[in-house]
Parts: sequence; structure tokens; C-alpha cells
Amino acid sequence: MHTSRAESADLAASRGTIGIGLVVAVLVVGLLISLFTVGSRRVRRGDSPRPRPDEQPRMPEGGPVREARERREPDEMPRSEDRLLPHDLHGGSSGSRTGTSQDRPRWEEGGSGGFGSGGPGRH
Repeated sequence: MHTSRAESADLAASRGTIGIGLVVAVLVVGLLISLFTVGSRRVRRGDSPRPRPDEQPRMPEGGPVREARERREPDEMPRSEDRLLPHDLHGGSSGSRTGTSQDRPRWEEGGSGGFGSGGPGRH
């Protein structure tokens, strides 16, 4: 099989194109990696510095803080002729107070337990 000079020139040109494309692809990847590195350094410079050991949080002297469980009762809405705005109510507090009874409510005998629980309920 004998190839002509035109065919071999086409093969050489296509190899050169592949080589140039590969070099361009490597350059683009290198450029993207360097831009990412520069951008991440710039973001890190803008962050606040890490806290020193003496700035770390410490446990309170009384020991760890535990969860407080209590029953709350809502405060009554004050009656007024004027329109009340949220900042007029109780100085901005949550609108509840500690309940008079701290006993947990229990289901009564013969009660269904909950809506849709399938129990017979009270008749």
C-alpha cells in the first residue's frame, strides 16, 4: 500500500492540531487551578482570625448548664381602647409566665389518648 504525499501531509497536520489542542487544554486547566488558588487565598485573608486559646469558651463555674423544664401559661391580652403594638406588650418579653401548676398533664383513665388514636374515647 502506497500513500500519496497529500495523505501524509493531512496526517501530519492532524497530529499537529491534536498536539496544539492538548497544549491549549493543559494551559487552560493550569490557569483555572491558579485562579482558584488566588481566589481562595483572597477569601481567607478577608476572614476573621482564629480565636486564641484564651478566647475560647469556658465552662461556667457552676458546671454545665442543664435544660430547664417548666410549664408556661400565656399572659392575658390587656384590654385597651388604643391600638396595641408589639413593643407595647410586656416590654418585649415572650408573653408567657411560669405556670401555677408544674405537674405534667397525664391522660385520664378512659380517655382516648389522642386524636385519631383509635381508642373508644369518653362517652
